Amino acid sequence: EGRTVYDNIMKVIAWTLPTNGGESIIVVAAILFGWLLPITPLQILWINMITAVTLGLTLAFEPTEPGTMRRPPRAPDEPILSRFLLWRIAFVSLLFVIGTFWMFYWALERGASVDEARTVAVNTIVVLEIFYLFSVRYIDAASMTLIGVVGTPPVLIALGIVIVAQFIFTYVPLMHLLFATQPVSFSDGIAILAVGIALFLVLEIEKAIRRRFRQSSAD
Repeated sequence: EGRTVYDNIMKVIAWTLPTNGGESIIVVAAILFGWLLPITPLQILWINMITAVTLGLTLAFEPTEPGTMRRPPRAPDEPILSRFLLWRIAFVSLLFVIGTFWMFYWALERGASVDEARTVAVNTIVVLEIFYLFSVRYIDAASMTLIGVVGTPPVLIALGIVIVAQFIFTYVPLMHLLFATQPVSFSDGIAILAVGIALFLVLEIEKAIRRRFRQSSAD
């Protein structure tokens, strides 16, 4: 139980810091380079209100991972922000920045208005956060399993809430007035999902490389 609690704390941190770090870097990079902001401050507030209180909290209820008791005990002086966690924060933040800017300027190049492109960017961030959640549910083990993909009841409930909220954010006229958003097309939605899947696959490959490296070091 102690290892499960510690792992879940690590998962919450590993999900929260990169997602917020990615959002911050997006804004800072746009300001420094004089680019259009892919997301406005009010839209960032929406993302954090919807995802932080739903997706992030579900990780606190994750069950014990397989093989938890086969791991050697961690060092008592091991910091929460370990080298692995610092690497994961930097790596995932960078992937969020690349994916968001890519989709924002891709939408602009296709003739979308700035408001529509920003709506694409906001939905891209939320989808990236969803797919990253399914990846970070298993720190070391592969997430591309039936149990990993299906998730737990808290994850599925939070996922349903976020999906409904994003449809409201994207397609309800009142939200367009409040957040300067525009409806996105079906093809844009497919592209956004593809970016999320790409993030998930990249992180699964990164996990596999780390597992292979640890096995080689142990041998």
